[in-house]
Amino acid sequence: MVEVKLTPSQIMMAAHCGTMRQTMNLKNRKPATYGAGHLNDWQLHIEGCLGEMAVASYLNLYWDGNLGLFSKADVGSLEVRTASNHRYNLILHPADKDDSKFILLTGVNGSYQIHGWIYGREGKKEEFWRDPLGGRPAFFVGKEHLHPIETIRNETESTSPDTPPHPTTPPADASASPLP
Repeated sequence: MVEVKLTPSQIMMAAHCGTMRQTMNLKNRKPATYGAGHLNDWQLHIEGCLGEMAVASYLNLYWDGNLGLFSKADVGSLEVRTASNHRYNLILHPADKDDSKFILLTGVNGSYQIHGWIYGREGKKEEFWRDPLGGRPAFFVGKEHLHPIETIRNETESTSPDTPPHPTTPPADASASPLP
């Protein structure tokens, strides 16, 4: 487990991306996914973006906020799952890609713990299938089943050659925007 604390500037930038995501969802009338409801949409998007920023910062990868590109991975080729409580497990859904790497990060307000990662296919096993809240079944993968986050560095370096080397380096097509 690794601890990451975002700077105030990183928090502001990621929070802005989270509000932009939710605003786009409202504009496009996109419903909450997997039965999440609408009571904490803003919080989920902001904390999700903060978590993505924390992973990008730790791995020294560029993070662009991924606005409007739902099929694109969160950070480079990686998927980030942010949970508010350090006791929570990594959640996977049947539609999640088997070959994607999913990272569990817990915490709030810019202070996080990165617990590890797992391939989708490794986490989508019957033994992890649960419905603890009723009506929102998913795969809940315990931290003890995750690979250490330190082992993802070599995998990331060898599988995402198109990712710029530093979180503040914009991509070549930075002028392209999904916003009208």
